[in-house]
Amino acid sequence: MARKLSEMSMEELWELFPIVLTEHRDCWKTWYEEERESLCSIFDMECVTRISHIGSTAVPTIWAKPIIDILVEAELKADMQEIKKRLCNRGYICMSESGDRISFNKGYTENGFAKKVFHLHLRLSGDNDELYFRDYLIAYPDIAKEYERLKLNIWKKYEHNRDGYTDAKADFVKEYTSMARKIYTGKYY
Repeated sequence: MARKLSEMSMEELWELFPIVLTEHRDCWKTWYEEERESLCSIFDMECVTRISHIGSTAVPTIWAKPIIDILVEAELKADMQEIKKRLCNRGYICMSESGDRISFNKGYTENGFAKKVFHLHLRLSGDNDELYFRDYLIAYPDIAKEYERLKLNIWKKYEHNRDGYTDAKADFVKEYTSMARKIYTGKYY
């Protein structure tokens, strides 16, 4: 019998859930929209200001991990612990919590990835650099392809090290997010 995810070390989890990149799939947009509809049914939309598809699966021209990243922005007055409880009751697993940032996943099983996998990032309204980066990559396909090349070049090196993979992309993401924030000033307030 497979061990519970909660009993596994980080190294065991990274081995079970490696970095995998694949060509863009049209179904990702549909999966996001279905999950967004499900999320809207559990939230008091007065406490949630925006639900957005972020990450590389939201950029239709590049390879990505087949994991749908979703950003949920909550009002300053929102009870983040209540939102967390509702998400956990709907199959999300809380992976990390730091201040006003809570990360969840769904679709991770003791036997590996499910068919549909989601990462949900719960933040306060305005904590949304990912929206700017996404929009920049969509508007500038040459930069999106550069990002894709970077990911493909580091993929195998960090296949079993998600932190290393994220860190290896950090300077690129930071540079183009900064440029995007200048171009799209105030777009997401």
